[in-house]
Amino acid sequence: MSRVGKNPIPVPSNVQLTLKGALIEGKSAHGSFSLTLPDGVSASCAGASLELSIDSPQDARLRALWGTMRSLTAGYISGLEKPFSCKIDLVGVGYKASVQGKNLVLSLGYSHDVVFPIPEGIKISCEKPTVIVVSGTNKQQVGQIVRQLQNYRPPEPYKGKGLIREGQHVLRKEGKKK
Repeated sequence: MSRVGKNPIPVPSNVQLTLKGALIEGKSAHGSFSLTLPDGVSASCAGASLELSIDSPQDARLRALWGTMRSLTAGYISGLEKPFSCKIDLVGVGYKASVQGKNLVLSLGYSHDVVFPIPEGIKISCEKPTVIVVSGTNKQQVGQIVRQLQNYRPPEPYKGKGLIREGQHVLRKEGKKK
């Protein structure tokens, strides 16, 4: 049996959940989500908690899906309570960022500026020209956007330049010796 799937998910008071068969919908002041459960996994709301269950505990595939769906649902609910955020530092001479309308404009040492369209459900702000804050209710989407931004200038091990996530350790290498 899944140990993760058994645990009930606490639902905060500022989050409204609606169950419609295999569809879970959540709404709060920060945003909303909808998640369709696969066949064999069902949800029930009891008071201030949400519990997921499966039809046949002997099916290994269903047990794996049970834990996965529980983790995804708990992530969505915690994102509605307090949105996820990630800071990115732009390290390098002349590296800067600014938000212009619905686009993030990055100057990363190329001959042109990189224009990144901000997707729906994601909020990007620039505290300083060298710090980008990506926030949203979906943890997976926030991480994916951060990784897409890092792909424009990944952290570089010799000079330590690039787009570096807060808390990310860049292993520095020693350069050539004469």
